Amino acid sequence: MPFVNDSALYRYFFKPLTDRVIALIVLILASPVLVLITLALWFANEGKPFFFQRRPGMGNRIFSIIKFKTMNDKKDEYGHLLPDAERLTPIGKFVRKTSLDEIPQLINVLKGDMSLIGPRPLLEEYIPLYNTHQKRRHEVRPGITGWAQVNGRNALDWPKRFEMDVWYVNNLSFWLDLKIIFLTILKVLKSEGVNSATSATMEKFRGNGQLQD
Repeated sequence: MPFVNDSALYRYFFKPLTDRVIALIVLILASPVLVLITLALWFANEGKPFFFQRRPGMGNRIFSIIKFKTMNDKKDEYGHLLPDAERLTPIGKFVRKTSLDEIPQLINVLKGDMSLIGPRPLLEEYIPLYNTHQKRRHEVRPGITGWAQVNGRNALDWPKRFEMDVWYVNNLSFWLDLKIIFLTILKVLKSEGVNSATSATMEKFRGNGQLQD
């Protein structure tokens, strides 16, 4: 495979092309499972099986990410959403644990919003909170899985996650992507790093505090 030694050719041509081909194949093969999950979440979430949210992609371009909705919208007496752990439905917990909630993002890959592998697309509100180094995570398309996901996922703290994201940007290659795919399969089978150390999902990024550019 001669292109694997040309990082630019892989990054800008073969990687996007391969992403779309694989995404289409997986969506077709997984369609029976996707239909069953959609129906189950339809009933669990009162007719809302999918979760849509604006996320920044490459170059901070905003797109709408699509995932399976693993939490309901139940609120407390004051109209505030209950904590994530209390809104996580049984079927949603299973879908999240097995990482099946990520599969609809293959549609984002087909559209060119995302890649199979890259830094995870985070919340739009985080953009002004990044320092100069952390902003480099947006130099590539965000991914369904990535270097941070196979090295701790939600169990990582934010500084470490950002370091891994930028390291991936600096070292992106065919062989690294192949390694991440292999490690992702192992992580999914072991269900490692799904939750953070203190909650059912990753705590929000509040800024860098004492960290400097």
